[in-house]
Amino acid sequence: MQQEALQEIQSAATLDALQTVKTKYVGKSGLVTKELGSLGKLPPEERRARGAEINAVRSALDAALKEREDTLKRAALDARLASEAIDVTLPGLQLPSGGLHLISRILNDLESIYERMGYTVIEGQEVEDDAYNFDALNIPWYHPARDLWDTFWLEDGRLLRTHTSPMQVRYMLEHSAPLKIVVPGKVYRYEATDATHESMFHQLEGLVVGDNISMADLKGTIAEMARGLFGASAKVRFQPSYYPFTEPGADFSVWWENPRGESKWLELGGCGMVHQNVFKAVDDLREAAGKERIYEGKTGFAFGLGPERIAMLKYGIPDIRYFYANDLRVLEQFRGELG
Repeated sequence: MQQEALQEIQSAATLDALQTVKTKYVGKSGLVTKELGSLGKLPPEERRARGAEINAVRSALDAALKEREDTLKRAALDARLASEAIDVTLPGLQLPSGGLHLISRILNDLESIYERMGYTVIEGQEVEDDAYNFDALNIPWYHPARDLWDTFWLEDGRLLRTHTSPMQVRYMLEHSAPLKIVVPGKVYRYEATDATHESMFHQLEGLVVGDNISMADLKGTIAEMARGLFGASAKVRFQPSYYPFTEPGADFSVWWENPRGESKWLELGGCGMVHQNVFKAVDDLREAAGKERIYEGKTGFAFGLGPERIAMLKYGIPDIRYFYANDLRVLEQFRGELG
């Protein structure tokens, strides 16, 4: 029986087959187990010798079963590892890559252009006080220019800033001239949404203050920005305009070589020489904070432009709402219009 059992153990090709052999010989009803159970029927003088013989067979089978089980488990593991092996030398899968939002790309381009011209990029708070958003910028409560902004007011009397210009005042409170800064960021106005307006959009504000700053410096700065965005042949036009915080003030436009239709001048933003009332308001705030009055009599210019409008111009986007669309139907329409 022992030789027959050992042959069956060695012939078992799977763990399930080995378990069948184990049950046949050493299970509860196995052949070896039955032999052990029959010892009680033997005479006492034969029982000891027969018991030793059967236990030796049981030990030999147990050892053979354990060895075969280990061998089959190793073989199963090797087969699994071989089937699940990954060749790390193969090239990876080509996955679609994301990219920066067009607004982020335009802002990065603008910041890079102005940094090359020696400007410092700063950021400001989006929740503002009335004094910084309006009063210190020569826009008191009775000024008709306030009607140009439909403001989001908060319950504590503060507001969501309507432009990035408050950072002009905040920066001058903490720094002295000469200075050159640009301030990118979100602004908010309660406007009807259409192809060129959203209630939340972006601005980039610029401020230069020093001695003997002139409109010529301002025009050169805007022209350099246009060339940086649209190439060396970019043309810029200035037209007189009114802003409470500048005197004189102007709008600036760039000549748009429209690949999809008629080329034309497109307004990008407003600019002008900083109004002396703004410098006086800054010095009043500095004096109230126990600081020296240093800005009255200085000269400087400021400008503001809209990254959304530049992105629409540069990338041929027909509707500002495509920047923020979550509706797949709108995005599909956008793709169709761009071809």
